[in-house]
Amino acid sequence: MLDQAFTTLEYQELRALIRNGAQTPMGQSRVDAIAPLENIEELRKELSALAECVNLRRRGAKWTFSELADPSDNLALLRVEGATLEISGILDLKRLSEQAMSARASILAERDASPALWSLVETLPVDLSRLSARIANKILPNGEIDDRASPELARIRHEIGVLRSRITRTLEGVMRKSGEAIQDELVTIRNDRFVIPVKSDHRARVNGVAHGYSSSGATAFVEPLETIEANNELQALHEAEAREIWKILAGLTEELRAQLPALTSAAEAVAQLDFINAKAVFDEKFHCVIPEIGAGSAGILPASSTPVSFELVEARHPLLEENLRASGGAVVPVSFALDDEHDAMVISGANAGGKTVVLKTAGLLTLMALSGVSVPAKKAGVPFYRSVLADIGDHQSLAANLSTFTSHVGNISRMIEICAAPALVLLDEVGTGTDPEEGSALGVAVVDHFRKACGAHVMATTHYSGLKMYAGNEEGVLNASVEFDEKTLRPTYRLIVGVAGSSSGLEIARRFGIPSNVIDLALESVKDSTHQATEYLQRIKREAEEAEVLRQALDEERAAVAEKFASLDKEAEKTERARQEKFEKALANVIQEFEKRSRELVATIQDRSARLKVERESQRRVAELKREAQRATTVGGKRETISASATASARGVRVMRDGQVVQQGPSKDVSEINGGPEVVRYVSGATREIVVGDRVRLRSFGSIGIVDSVKDDEAEVRVKSLRLREKLENLELVELEAPAKSKTPKFASLAQPRSTEVNLKAVQENGRSEVNVIGQTTDEAVDAVDKFLDQASMAGLAQVRIIHGHGTGALRRAIADMLKDHPHVARFIAAPQDQGGSGATLVELRS
Repeated sequence: MLDQAFTTLEYQELRALIRNGAQTPMGQSRVDAIAPLENIEELRKELSALAECVNLRRRGAKWTFSELADPSDNLALLRVEGATLEISGILDLKRLSEQAMSARASILAERDASPALWSLVETLPVDLSRLSARIANKILPNGEIDDRASPELARIRHEIGVLRSRITRTLEGVMRKSGEAIQDELVTIRNDRFVIPVKSDHRARVNGVAHGYSSSGATAFVEPLETIEANNELQALHEAEAREIWKILAGLTEELRAQLPALTSAAEAVAQLDFINAKAVFDEKFHCVIPEIGAGSAGILPASSTPVSFELVEARHPLLEENLRASGGAVVPVSFALDDEHDAMVISGANAGGKTVVLKTAGLLTLMALSGVSVPAKKAGVPFYRSVLADIGDHQSLAANLSTFTSHVGNISRMIEICAAPALVLLDEVGTGTDPEEGSALGVAVVDHFRKACGAHVMATTHYSGLKMYAGNEEGVLNASVEFDEKTLRPTYRLIVGVAGSSSGLEIARRFGIPSNVIDLALESVKDSTHQATEYLQRIKREAEEAEVLRQALDEERAAVAEKFASLDKEAEKTERARQEKFEKALANVIQEFEKRSRELVATIQDRSARLKVERESQRRVAELKREAQRATTVGGKRETISASATASARGVRVMRDGQVVQQGPSKDVSEINGGPEVVRYVSGATREIVVGDRVRLRSFGSIGIVDSVKDDEAEVRVKSLRLREKLENLELVELEAPAKSKTPKFASLAQPRSTEVNLKAVQENGRSEVNVIGQTTDEAVDAVDKFLDQASMAGLAQVRIIHGHGTGALRRAIADMLKDHPHVARFIAAPQDQGGSGATLVELRS
């Protein structure tokens, strides 16, 4: 019955289509033998290998085989001890080895993603490549033995060349002496001996042996007596050459014989790879999908098998598609599904509407999936059917005394006998060819038997109302129809699942030229009930089409809404990004202005140590501003913003949470280098002169200091340990207030041209957590540690380690002295033993 299904479903034509992609006789033979597999694990392996090949081809990793002959005869000859291969046979096996190893190299690079393909070539030894190289060194591509194939052959061929030259010179001398007796001054060869052409009527003038005459008899080919001995010697050398070539071929044959198992594996690998590649070429040509294979509802399979419904989505018949491509047409795809809840489908509709095509598409694609071939569809799931049975077409035969009905009945009878679950049963026009009432009843009974007794998935086509009613009333049976356009009176070939179709036989007959009076008479004869049923089916079809139109409209509206929300999300993301960029720019301006003011102040300080302290404090302020910006991004789950004041008189920062001020005050200044923060109140409208002992604020930088002396229009101001000279007009009297305790972050503020309020964004800072100064001088070490602490503070590190070693202790003492007054350092201690002991110092940095 499988052969009958192959014939009915045109499986042999499918093989020919796949065969076009095979490059070798071995691959073509495997395509010709392709058939459904009996083991589900083997089938899944075949499909896995095919999927890997398709993916490799998509990534550009391909292998090709060219000019490969079937190696079976040569491999069989190698199994015969003492037998020697001809040059052509050796070259065939050489090409086999080269191309097998080339394919192996292509798969090697993708072996992780292609385990099934890699398993085919993994065991091929590299000895095959070496053997191919040795053969190439001895046999030229044109099939001649290379002079260097052996030292003896090189010697013989050298002597042959020398002797040929000597013979040629001798014959040329004879021709010059003979003059008019020579037909053409041309040395030629007859019977493997060098001769000269002599005119027949002057034959006696040249002594020698005649080796033949021209077709006209006017020329005799004579071997002069002077060259007979040399020609004999040349023949002996040719015989020695032949013996040496035979030895070379025998040696190469023995080398090939030693690699017989590897060559057999290479032949098997090439055949299988070519077979898989042919299926992959078919996959690309018809835009196929790898089917999912699993157990059906009645499957008798291993426990590892997963139940899979029979589902095809936008499936196309490959043979029909190939034919339509040639004429510029396109196949109308079909979609349907059968599962445990719905195990049968009855397809009705107009004649020539595509019902049989649906059956053939389902049957052929099922056989393809079970044979390890991808199917032309967007999605495919096929149970591991044990039987695929089909009764399609008219098998009537006058010779066999079979009518349409009897041929169908006989075929269905054999199908019932051999049906083995799980099965797919395809019935075209079931019950046709006899009385419609009896045929309809038989059709219902046959479909019901295959469903219930055989546990099969059943697809049947019909024009009988009884079968349509059965599908409408029986649980588990689907109605389906092929669409017919009532306006154009032409089929659209679309399959509509869930709706039965009318046959529209009279309308089709009208389209094919039956006279209208005949059609009208037929319409009068149609029973009212039949006419009403037809109208009912047509109404259901229209309602189904309207529902489909509504569904499409809803899908379009849903897509439009989704697109609108997506655009809103993009707009919000764009706004957030712009706002973040605005903040980063504002923060950069704050830091830039702060650094500028710091440089201006440092430039006025002459004391080197004081200048270094101010520089360090400036760097610490920058690092602190960045850290506080990170912390302020999200505090307690609420977003904060920083607003930089744009007034020159109040250099403060406001931190806001949800629009409320949570911190406001003046910035830190250089007065905090050796002490805590001071909160000041500026004396507005002060009219008295500044005198010694007053607390003043330097307008140029915002620092608070005490006036030590006044001279003319300048004052000397002490800011902690620093002494600065400033004009009186740049000084402002201030009064101190008690500092307020607050856990809120403090920010350094700088004058800005305008007030800006932006969101903070956390910035990741990276830095080293230790420095090694062993081997450096004290000055070098102190300078290196100073720079390291600046970097660590700017990176936001909480603790660092300084490795200075034991030695004399000079480095440790110098570094300790420097750490005591360093603005970044909160405290420091000797490292514990497991971190270097007294050879290292742990430093805790100010936050």
